[in-house]
Amino acid sequence: MISNESIDKIFETARIEEVIADFVTLKKAGSSYKGLSPFVNEKTPSFIVSPAKQIYKDFSSGKGGNVVSFLMEHEHYSYPEALKWLAARYNIEVEETGQTDEQKQKRSEKESLYLVNEFANRYFQDQLWKSEEGKNIGLSYFKERGFTEETIKKFQLGYSPNEYEAFTKAAQKEQYSLEFLVKSGVTKESNGRTTDRFRGRVMFPILSHTGRVLGFGGRTLMKDAKIAKYLNSPESEIYHKSKTLYGIFQAKNELSKQDNCLLVEGYTDVISLNQAGVKNVVASSGTSLTKDQIVLIKRYTKNVTILYDGDSAGIKASLRGIDMILEEGLNVQVLLFPDGEDPDSFAKKVSSTELTDYIKEEKQDFLRFKAALLLKEAGSNPLEKSKAARDIVESIAVIPDALQRNAYIQECAHVLQMQERILFTELAQVMKNVAVRQEKEQQREEKANARLQVVENESAPPSAIDITTTAHYEQERSLCWLLLNYGQHLCTFHESEDEDEEDEEAELDQETVAEYIVSELAVDEIVFNNSAFNEILESFTKAFDDHGQILNSDYFVRKEGSEIVNVVVDLVTEKHELHDWQRQKVFVPEKNAFVKNYTIQAVLRYKEKRISDLIRQIQTDLKNADNVAEELVRKIETFNKLNQLRAQIDKELNRVV
Repeated sequence: MISNESIDKIFETARIEEVIADFVTLKKAGSSYKGLSPFVNEKTPSFIVSPAKQIYKDFSSGKGGNVVSFLMEHEHYSYPEALKWLAARYNIEVEETGQTDEQKQKRSEKESLYLVNEFANRYFQDQLWKSEEGKNIGLSYFKERGFTEETIKKFQLGYSPNEYEAFTKAAQKEQYSLEFLVKSGVTKESNGRTTDRFRGRVMFPILSHTGRVLGFGGRTLMKDAKIAKYLNSPESEIYHKSKTLYGIFQAKNELSKQDNCLLVEGYTDVISLNQAGVKNVVASSGTSLTKDQIVLIKRYTKNVTILYDGDSAGIKASLRGIDMILEEGLNVQVLLFPDGEDPDSFAKKVSSTELTDYIKEEKQDFLRFKAALLLKEAGSNPLEKSKAARDIVESIAVIPDALQRNAYIQECAHVLQMQERILFTELAQVMKNVAVRQEKEQQREEKANARLQVVENESAPPSAIDITTTAHYEQERSLCWLLLNYGQHLCTFHESEDEDEEDEEAELDQETVAEYIVSELAVDEIVFNNSAFNEILESFTKAFDDHGQILNSDYFVRKEGSEIVNVVVDLVTEKHELHDWQRQKVFVPEKNAFVKNYTIQAVLRYKEKRISDLIRQIQTDLKNADNVAEELVRKIETFNKLNQLRAQIDKELNRVV
């Protein structure tokens, strides 16, 4: 866990306008900056960054927050990952608490492996672009494959010289430990002799979603059948093949923007499609698709399109991957390329527009794809057709969402021309069999099932923290807006009736807007209906009661929870900040002049709403014939008192207005 001292230092040092400028082109607009939304496609800027408040707001997508939450949204980092990224950018040493000596050693080892891989990546690129061997062999090969220099640099492709120890000697000369060269897998050691693992190969670095080098894939250019065509880094503390996707670093933003992930098999498939303008593509790097890879995709989108080679003999064998994707609650479509084509070759044969149109028009739902594939094999054999139906139902059975299962069974009946009743019966039997197997599983499998249940729960639409349908939403929002924007503003809310009172004495009666709102609401023990607004009110109340402190928006935007951060940013950001009004000689009126009256009105209107609710409730209760006489008398007395109180508030509102 990162220490609070380190977190505070990161927030104090990082400048949101500098960080966001690394990802978004910003232009000065008054005291703020504006640019095009990085989350949706747009032509008119709706994205603003406030250096003074250290927040951003995107009016197109509704997203907003601080520098950390921006990295979490845009780069899909976790909270600790975003903090560490900022720490690295500003050369801040991160102190972590609660770590054992063993954990510290393991972290140090992982960092050493990253450093070795990063050096290796620079070395391989230097060899490709600067050495004669690299240019004549490696660079020529990539260009023959149709890759532009821009693409080669984007994917950081390289070349490892065809010498036994060229890389190892270069690394040791730069003081990199042989121990970590061997552990990372770039160097092999046997009988006291070291050799370069990837010698004579063109290099494909495998990056994490944050851009760190996890490992490498190397392709030989020799025709020798005894030599493996592709060679990957061995498993290490930082590289686990089953948990990585090639191209995820380059594709992650497009996966979110297009809300779809195209899944291919090899490195060159990713690179060729990307160069052709299809950028939301990643590869499983020749391995069978794993649950960890699917979970990684799920961070960015819930829609997956699998691209199969036209003459792929392993399509049926890979159908298990479709079931795994469905099991994680994702939606699956499938695209089959023409015979003899793969994503790499097809992308080079057609134009970018034709490629995009082909993917859009030819992809089909997994059910229709699987049905066509299995029914083609079944032919007219009724027994084989029933097996195909059972196979499809087994895929539907793993879908966690009950409504989706129901819809797919109906579609399946239509495609297979079978009765829905029969398929629903089969679905129930399949799910029953699965349940029986689950009961017999050991403790390890039971824990896995618990995680699956979490995924099922996550498939339901999340309830937003900012629910505008809660009672008195607008009134509560107004009060929170005042607390956050004018909480520390001083006003004389309780004016003396003595017109001759000295100014100095009047100043003694001043109180802050936050103090006035908190005290006025506390008298009536009011709790806001909206959970986000109530968290803001409670935080202000506690800070004032405990320490006499008036909070500001900084307190909230530094919180880890992105929901409350987004609500607060929405309250302290105004859309007129998108315009540079001063340059156009248009001046937004100062709000300070009416803060006092607006605050009093906001409190009174909110109380009036709450009182009106109570009056309506009593009116409803009075219609209930079951009320006993004593109860009726008590309610009528309360009803009269509430009406008198509402009348007083209305009178006070008219005076203020």
